[in-house]
Amino acid sequence: MEFLQFTIHYGLHFIFPALISFVFFRKKWKVVYLIFLTTMLVDLDHLLAEKIFDPNRCSINFHPLHSYLAIGIYILGLFWSKTRIVAIGLLFHMLTDWLDCLWIN
Repeated sequence: MEFLQFTIHYGLHFIFPALISFVFFRKKWKVVYLIFLTTMLVDLDHLLAEKIFDPNRCSINFHPLHSYLAIGIYILGLFWSKTRIVAIGLLFHMLTDWLDCLWIN
């Protein structure tokens, strides 16, 4: 079960964004994919936790950059073309981490 969760989680973090980039941003898919990968820096907030990684902890609303407030700000980023790709990357990251929460419960 852990291997399946690991495979799905990291597949959604690395492979699916590549597909999204290629399908929806074909002319500049490499740049968009790089931006999507860069949005994973949002996980730096894990360094603020007492235990940096806990497989039995839901990241959503635990870490500051994974909070509901932060997610609301990421949603607002969808409305401006200059922040839209970053917002998509951040929201997809949150969705992927939220799916991990389902494995825990």
